[in-house]
Amino acid sequence: MEAMESWLESLLVLLALPKFGLGTVFLVAFVSATLLPMGSEPAVFGLVKLNPDLFWPAMLAATAGNTLGGMVSWWMGWGAERTAQKVAGKPLEHRALRWLERFGPKACLLSWLPVVGDPLCAVAGWLRLPFWPCVGYMALGKFARYLTMTSLLLWVLPGQFHP
Repeated sequence: MEAMESWLESLLVLLALPKFGLGTVFLVAFVSATLLPMGSEPAVFGLVKLNPDLFWPAMLAATAGNTLGGMVSWWMGWGAERTAQKVAGKPLEHRALRWLERFGPKACLLSWLPVVGDPLCAVAGWLRLPFWPCVGYMALGKFARYLTMTSLLLWVLPGQFHP
């Protein structure tokens, strides 16, 4: 247990925002878009709060990292579907999957949602929805989330957070 705490502390030191900045935001956003339970908004907000001049670069770095993580989830879903097809020998269908099929790549706009957003990207890959349209909708939804959340924290609730 102590080794795990030591490793986690070392990781947090490595990812220290003032030292590494946009690269850290990109990495945290990437990891948080996979199926690992992690949020990237605190990293984005922290960087922008400490360095207001980095607002737009932080929005772009977070969006790029989070979208790339969503792309990885899409590919994981695609690979899982192919593997399941080989094992089962027949198409797999569920009602929840049919809902996503009906909306197609546009459903990836919801990839920004907590809890369901990241698995949604994997399911889009599972269903073999068109890759690039899914990526476009993922990027749009994720950019809107970062822009909205960071703007709210900086300008609507500015007195709540001090560096």
